[in-house]
Amino acid sequence: MAAVVGHCVNIESKLGVPTVPLITSEFYEQVKTHHTIQKGMPGLRVTYLIPPVWGKTAEQIRDDIVGNSPPTGKMIMREIVENLTKPLTAEEKKTGIIEQSSGPASFTDTTDHLQQMFLENRMTDYMPIILPTEERVAEMLKGTSHDPDEVVGKMAAHTAMPGDNNVEVFEHWFYTVRTVAINAVMAGARPEYLPVILAVASTGKEGISVSDNSFTEGLIINGPIRDEIGLNYGIGALGPFSQANSTIGRAWNLLSINAGNCGRVGTTYMGVIGNPMNWNNVIMAENEEASPWKPFHVRRGFKPSDSVVTLCEGWGILSAKNSRYSVWAREMDFSGTLKKIVADQDMLFGAMAVLSPPVANYIRDEGFDTVEKLVQFLSESAGGQGGFPQAKEMPPFPKGKLPQGKMPFPRGPQINIVVTGGANNNYWSYGGMAPRQSVLIDDWR
Repeated sequence: MAAVVGHCVNIESKLGVPTVPLITSEFYEQVKTHHTIQKGMPGLRVTYLIPPVWGKTAEQIRDDIVGNSPPTGKMIMREIVENLTKPLTAEEKKTGIIEQSSGPASFTDTTDHLQQMFLENRMTDYMPIILPTEERVAEMLKGTSHDPDEVVGKMAAHTAMPGDNNVEVFEHWFYTVRTVAINAVMAGARPEYLPVILAVASTGKEGISVSDNSFTEGLIINGPIRDEIGLNYGIGALGPFSQANSTIGRAWNLLSINAGNCGRVGTTYMGVIGNPMNWNNVIMAENEEASPWKPFHVRRGFKPSDSVVTLCEGWGILSAKNSRYSVWAREMDFSGTLKKIVADQDMLFGAMAVLSPPVANYIRDEGFDTVEKLVQFLSESAGGQGGFPQAKEMPPFPKGKLPQGKMPFPRGPQINIVVTGGANNNYWSYGGMAPRQSVLIDDWR
């Protein structure tokens, strides 16, 4: 049976029946150096097609199929036949897997040389790091009561495509509390941030997606932890204007690189254009006190006194003024504008509105005293745009129902509302960002 997934064709068959995967040549290094080895078949025969495999005319597709495979130079159809019929060589019969390695346990050299070593071995985001000395790691571990050797979870680069989401490429990799603490030190985090980073790490959700769609990730943080660690949810809430906001997102990325083998261009990162938000991802602490509605985590079933982090994935967030529907007027119709913008969003990750407190309160005064009423209004057909029929906020996944590293793809349209930022003007942002899982930070104190 053959099924098209993204830019590759997966071919499955019963044991003993010859098969050959058909994959676009852009994935050559990824397949040869990672996927086939991880599956225990480093010598697996693969035929590589001329990319991309969609958006072409029938004539272009025919020309490509009778053309030559970029990696081998052989005619594609002839290579497929050879791969199906020629006996396996001794080299092709070899097995093996990729072993997890984060480098040696200790290093002794100058600080400049150590910084260079981290860079050359792609153990950073290509920015200088705080070197994780034993003393610094020990200090970081004071931020949690959990044992340093406790296994927190496992992480692997994956794609979130419907029907084939969350494929674990490195399913035997795992990391401990100490591993998380090391990457937190490298990111410049403080010990009091560690429970948040551990909560994120416990989900197995990577901070850098492998998808060629150039996704970005995000965190929504609620509860007392916001003030305890100095998260910024006022002016510049989504920007790098707080040590906590900046380093928590970076720690997530560094852990993804070093414990999940993510973010390696050509192998575990395939973003065609890339996403500048990947530098730190989208970190949002909600301005609960200035919001007219229940906090985001309360709407997802938690208590107001709980400290919670919600992990999101999608295209990113940008200013609403980017939309042709956002027209400034003497008397604004914020809910109507929001409705048109939401209706114009792609369904893959639904719609997320990030409202400043003034805009949220204007919308409340327009008759929407609950988020549920607002979402119902937004989901109805708007100006011929089609709307998000029967949309609702994405509920949390039941505790204990998620295997480590598995993030179910949300079914059906969804609209999510977050309130954050300052009150100095009537601006707001929007984007396609879908919540994946909410985690209680308090469990990791």
